Amino acid sequence: MASEPVARAVAEEVGRWGSMKQTGVSLRYMMEFGSRPTPRNLLLSAQFLHKELPIRFARRALELESLPFGLSNKPAILKVRDWYLDSFRDIRYFPEVRSRNDELAFTQMINMVKMRHNNVVPTMALGVQQLKKELGHSRKVPFEFDDQIHDFLDRLYMSRIGIRMLIGQHVALHDPQPSGVIGLINTRLSPIQVAQAACEDARAICLREYGSAPDINIYGDPNFTFPYVTHHLHLMLFELVKNSLRAVQERYMNSDKDVPPVRIIVADGEEDVTIKVSDEGGGIPRSGLPRIFTYLYSTAKNPPELDRPNFGVTMAGYGFGLPISRLYARYFGGDLQIISMEGYGTDAYLHLSRLGDSEEPLP
Repeated sequence: MASEPVARAVAEEVGRWGSMKQTGVSLRYMMEFGSRPTPRNLLLSAQFLHKELPIRFARRALELESLPFGLSNKPAILKVRDWYLDSFRDIRYFPEVRSRNDELAFTQMINMVKMRHNNVVPTMALGVQQLKKELGHSRKVPFEFDDQIHDFLDRLYMSRIGIRMLIGQHVALHDPQPSGVIGLINTRLSPIQVAQAACEDARAICLREYGSAPDINIYGDPNFTFPYVTHHLHLMLFELVKNSLRAVQERYMNSDKDVPPVRIIVADGEEDVTIKVSDEGGGIPRSGLPRIFTYLYSTAKNPPELDRPNFGVTMAGYGFGLPISRLYARYFGGDLQIISMEGYGTDAYLHLSRLGDSEEPLP
């Protein structure tokens, strides 16, 4: 355990770095810079991250210490805060990156930092859920609770996406790259292929939980490609397809009617690539639509408890899937919209910006 003077010194450093302004990097710059992963470029990238990442970790650590409604004192939130402080220390006190060997050691270290934060989302969800239960039992849930917590979680998770993109891109540039792939960015990504993979994963979970799964039909040009991050698109489509499969399955599981398929349509527009996920799962009541992008709201009839030993992937979500999917879309300038017809079904529209044209700095 750190001595009090050491802890105070670290706190002062966090305060100082947390007051600095972070530097955004555009996707076009990432693609142009990453297309030439020479030892010199990798060294420059490591030197940038050595200065940039402590600012981002410090800003989030400070916010985690000053949350409203006593949320900062919840054990799960303290654990996340400690992850951010540990990562700040690891990077801030890493020696200056001057040589190829320094760069390789730094890359190994930040990859471990990235892995440390793998469970930030479910751990934060646990802390928020515990506080909400506690306030609910005492009937003291403040009127502004949902809005303030929502805004904070949006900032935390958007920052997390940015940090993981920066680290992941740098680490990936060290690996042998298939043709057309620059770090995490696939310059010739096929949305049809990613949709097929996401559908297979979502149907496997549906089959595991219900014993059967609705069919999925995918429409679009199989030869169409555009630049995007494969992992991000898979995560968003997996979440949307999983929600549609569950809605259809639960609506028709005790019915003699034919089970309608989930439909995915990929459209190549001039401004956006748009993917529509459409189902006939009964839709969402109009009164529930304003809440579907709020954290801890689930359309599942019996959403699972988070304080179980592990956080396995289930069909019924914890109420974080849609808001986080929307953040992933917005990170690159896109968006996610949900249109529902109660008594019939739901259409989700995933708007994806064309990354190669973007010179806007990323969050």
